[in-house]
Amino acid sequence: MVYHYAFGDFNKQHMARGVGIALPISVKHSVEVLAYIKNRKIVDAKRLLDLTIQEKKAIPYKRFNQGLSHKTSIGPGRFPVKTASEIKNLLESIEANAQFQGLNTANLVIMHASAKKAPGAYHYGRKRRRKMKRATIEIVVQETKADKKDDKKHGKSAGQESQSEKKQPKEQAQ
Repeated sequence: MVYHYAFGDFNKQHMARGVGIALPISVKHSVEVLAYIKNRKIVDAKRLLDLTIQEKKAIPYKRFNQGLSHKTSIGPGRFPVKTASEIKNLLESIEANAQFQGLNTANLVIMHASAKKAPGAYHYGRKRRRKMKRATIEIVVQETKADKKDDKKHGKSAGQESQSEKKQPKEQAQ
């Protein structure tokens, strides 16, 4: 089966992608979680999702927040544990895809994340008119340039020297 991504400008040399088709999670929760982790490094996103799974950090809800209680310092929010665990599994899969392609997994940034409603399966039993919730998640990550923290020395770049280092007193011959 060929999946057609909503993201069009895919560069195989610097990007990796993955899709979770018909995951048993809510579309509304997944929209909020994906909006929260978008434009973050994949390591930070996995850490935030772990904190959400442990119910230590809530996900702020911006769009689907009707009647939601407020959480500490973020406003309306929730702990979507099942959604966070499914998205974390997808991120680990994408990280493995990137490593297989030869990308540096420490510098991966989530640049595209979207959730769509998937075809729902019917519940079994007497009442057959209820559909189960399903969502299709697609995530694209891109390798960014490495941070040059090794070149920086106490807030100065390698090319800049302090004035005291440039002007050294000359030894006088006696």
